[in-house]
Amino acid sequence: MISLAGRDIAHSWSKFVFTGMGLGLLIGVTLTMAGVYRGMVDDAHALLNNSRADLWVVQKDTQGPYAEASSLKDDIVRSVRGMPGVAQASNVTYFTMQVQGHDGADSRAMVVGMEPGQPGEPGYLLAGRQITRGHYEAIADIKTGFEMGERIRIRRHDYTVVGLTQRMVSSGGDPMVFIALKDAQEAQFLKDNDAIVNDRTRTAANPAFNRPGVPGLLDAVQSLQTSSHNVNAVLVQLAPGFDAAQVAQPIRRWKHLQVFTRADMEEILVAKLIATAAKQIFMFLVILAVVSAAIVAFIIYTMTLGKIREIAVLKLIGTRNITIASMILQQALGLGLIGFFVGKVAATLWAPVFPKFVLLLTQDAITGLIVTLVICALASTLAIRAALKVDPAEAIG
Repeated sequence: MISLAGRDIAHSWSKFVFTGMGLGLLIGVTLTMAGVYRGMVDDAHALLNNSRADLWVVQKDTQGPYAEASSLKDDIVRSVRGMPGVAQASNVTYFTMQVQGHDGADSRAMVVGMEPGQPGEPGYLLAGRQITRGHYEAIADIKTGFEMGERIRIRRHDYTVVGLTQRMVSSGGDPMVFIALKDAQEAQFLKDNDAIVNDRTRTAANPAFNRPGVPGLLDAVQSLQTSSHNVNAVLVQLAPGFDAAQVAQPIRRWKHLQVFTRADMEEILVAKLIATAAKQIFMFLVILAVVSAAIVAFIIYTMTLGKIREIAVLKLIGTRNITIASMILQQALGLGLIGFFVGKVAATLWAPVFPKFVLLLTQDAITGLIVTLVICALASTLAIRAALKVDPAEAIG
């Protein structure tokens, strides 16, 4: 049986193929937007996995340390370690800043202050070693662009990169730089020299801190102002046989702290922290779907109007309406298939170039293919309706 759609496509194949390529770029953008959202979710999961924690102990009435600011005293970790079911607990700090490389170029990164050998330390390295010294050593994610042995500047001090890791990112996709906890505490809460001098002057002028006959009081207060013993969270690993909720409950009750399990942190990061971005991406997907449908409808309708006389001839010789409708539908689906193939290839090629992680899943591609074919089928109805209204007399008119 002769395929009318195939014959018509072969007659004007260049127009059909180039139209499919244009539609394919639009579909590629759609797949990329879906991949951006998947990448954001994967970054959130990577952040939780890389921390190697079962519980996150943070400041009471906050959702820190990733969604809100959280501040704890670093001696709290000792009391947490004594709670039933706690195998390991360690302090950790997080803050995002521009880290300067040896060549003067800045790289935006999340600086993590951690305790070596404890939760929060990178679980694996691509090169180098873990931090073994208490000061001025760093481990960097390869996405920062830093290299082994490179000197980088964080606040006032220089650090030597002794190890490289991969897929250690924040919930926003920023690569991580790991340094010792004491260095991170100083860097996070460090004041500039002028601010320190002004604070010392204010303290000295306050009679409550500069009492006559109380030697050493002023020096002690000023020393306290220039040092920090705060952290953002305590990461907890559970002992075998203990449930996360079972261990979290007494910490909340007796230590007056907020405790989040893995499920709680996933809800905060995915359902709350990136919820607005997810809604925005969804709106873009809807707009792109509408634009794609409009393009397909316009192209198929234009191609149908260009062969009104041929359709009239087909009707005149007794061709059924369903055959004509099938021809137009096949052309629309063929256009969708070409567009999807071009879009999938384009999205795969340009995804690694994006600054943030773009995760293209097979299930999203299958869903995109089905949606594309449905949109093309619906868009062809306008052209089918116009073709079925053609008067056979136009073939001789």
